[in-house]
Amino acid sequence: MADTLLQRFHGYFHSRRRRKVENYALPDLFTLFSLPKHAHTPTVEGEVLVNPYVFFYHLFDHILDKGADIEEKTPLSALPGETGQNGAWLERSVIYSSLVRTSASWDSDRNGRLEGKNLHGEDETGSFLKMVALLPFLQRMGVDTLYLLPVMEHGRRHSKGDAGSPYSVIDFFRLDPSLKESLTGEDFTIDEEFRALVDAAHALGIRVLIDIIPRTNGLESRLMREHPEWFYWIKKSEEPFYRAPEVPGVAPLALPEHENLAQVYQSEDVKRHLGMFRFDPKTLHPERFATIKDEEDILAAIEREFDLTVAPAFSDRINDPQPPWDDVTFLRLYLDHPKKAKMHLEGKDKPPYILFDTIKANLHPGTEKNEELWDLLADILPHYQRSYGIDGARIDMGHALPSDLLERIIKRARAIDPDFGLIAEELDPGNAAISQKKGYNIMTGNGFYALTRPFTGDTTRFIEDLAKREIPFFAAAETHDTPRLAAREGGEPFAFNMVALCYFLPNAVPFINSGLEVLEKQAMNLGLDASDRERRRLPLSDPLYGKLALFDHYALHYKSERRHVIPAILKTLAPLRKAWLDCIMDPERFFFLPLDPPHVVGFAYGKEDGRMLFVFSNLDCAHEVWQYPDIGPLRQRTANHNRRGELLFSTHERPRAFTQFLEGNVLDIHLGPGEIKIIEIA
Repeated sequence: MADTLLQRFHGYFHSRRRRKVENYALPDLFTLFSLPKHAHTPTVEGEVLVNPYVFFYHLFDHILDKGADIEEKTPLSALPGETGQNGAWLERSVIYSSLVRTSASWDSDRNGRLEGKNLHGEDETGSFLKMVALLPFLQRMGVDTLYLLPVMEHGRRHSKGDAGSPYSVIDFFRLDPSLKESLTGEDFTIDEEFRALVDAAHALGIRVLIDIIPRTNGLESRLMREHPEWFYWIKKSEEPFYRAPEVPGVAPLALPEHENLAQVYQSEDVKRHLGMFRFDPKTLHPERFATIKDEEDILAAIEREFDLTVAPAFSDRINDPQPPWDDVTFLRLYLDHPKKAKMHLEGKDKPPYILFDTIKANLHPGTEKNEELWDLLADILPHYQRSYGIDGARIDMGHALPSDLLERIIKRARAIDPDFGLIAEELDPGNAAISQKKGYNIMTGNGFYALTRPFTGDTTRFIEDLAKREIPFFAAAETHDTPRLAAREGGEPFAFNMVALCYFLPNAVPFINSGLEVLEKQAMNLGLDASDRERRRLPLSDPLYGKLALFDHYALHYKSERRHVIPAILKTLAPLRKAWLDCIMDPERFFFLPLDPPHVVGFAYGKEDGRMLFVFSNLDCAHEVWQYPDIGPLRQRTANHNRRGELLFSTHERPRAFTQFLEGNVLDIHLGPGEIKIIEIA
């Protein structure tokens, strides 16, 4: 019987374990498995020195020991005994979000720089294989779902940093070649290394989701060579003047609703903007285009021969102050103009154009679907399912896709795996029911905003409303688009409190953005609720000062002095969350406890057997508080009148008996600055 892929990697590193590679450094957090003492040398700085071949041999030995019977290229839902449907497992998951090139990067020769080739002749940037080393660490924190930011090949034109955005995808079906591991040379392909990551995750009981971006493409898209008509074009010589047009009389950040389309098209700036667009080069001069279509850099050839270039994308919100997204463009989902726009256009032969309504194709569809493109987009997920056995996906900008295209994408994925999980990139809480109806399991939600504003009452309102939502939200105060939690007001104590709180929010899914666990302070991106200050959170002496991981080569601060605190919190809370998960996801078992002032949070769950779980959190990290919640209604509901419980967890003290009752139904709760307490009364 042929070896499995994981066995082949195990054998490969075993055969090379005697190669002399000395002082190869890794974070000590990468060694949280049965790595023999003789195979690593700890340093005082939070690293270990290893021979990488010996390290990976023992790593794959550990993984094979945990799950040698995993079927390759197969989702976990296909395991015997799995009977789920429509991705319901995702609603009960704990998600870790990772940008592989960042999460798995490390200065392994310890010279203070991330390098393409270090002193050992090896790449230091993250790879799929190095990401395998993080899996035991994630498993220890209770993570059961690994969500990967885009792993496809992406472009570098107009890049905002030295690495390029993973969202500027240029080939939906080719993996990012920079994620290939140099240690394996040509003995394994990048496809095999990504398969190994998925298989290894499955062996440890961790499902894998990917991010797909069907609405946009990088400026160097490989689709351009055969299908330039699938893109929007402007004159290259006019590119410096390209920007989103202004619409006087419309509020900033307004959606392009039908009622304001007339105002949009009457704007003089919109007319100027529409006048910049041209037909694609193949339509204009098919014979001339044929002479350049095989050139290596097709866009450069088009710019040279036609004075044309693809138009950059911009926000679908009217009067959004952010500049165009220079590294991506929109794909033409329809071959005609939006139905409602045609009455506003001057002249019938108007070139295809980007405007707020054409971007928001879910609200403003055309009549002529770009069927060949739609089929290609609907085949992205099946490709990754069949080739690698992924378990789910987030659909970037899915809310802007035509509803029938989104339906096609979801149907094809679930035809292969009926239990395929789906995340909606939806921030508006009011769209929870719509997201559920479309087939999504969970949605991003607005926790990144509400949970970081405890003094305004946003936090308590958000928590109280969660139980009423039709679909679970991320239980997260940080994502890859927002400021870091440890950089918010309250700093690290606020982060400790909030991470614990998020594990018990009702009808919500804990979401750990890579780096949160080691108290990373510098943002990955400035896309949501962020200012330019978030790129300058590190000391000036730090070589990563000013860099954003979404665009630059970046390694997380795995040597952080307090790097073990959040992992220890999550390791402690994971079994407690699991024990109460049925109640956490059942709105009928949730009891909100109104407390004052608003930065003090209180809620509880009641089990059918009468047990009660209380969560109290003081999100003011500068002042202590006393609270006296009346739990009479919950006692009546559960028939539990015990006056003794257990303090199961606190960020300020050890577990102990809880006997602080003023009366039978009134608790006496003291919370130190930034403290969270979790109490069970059996």
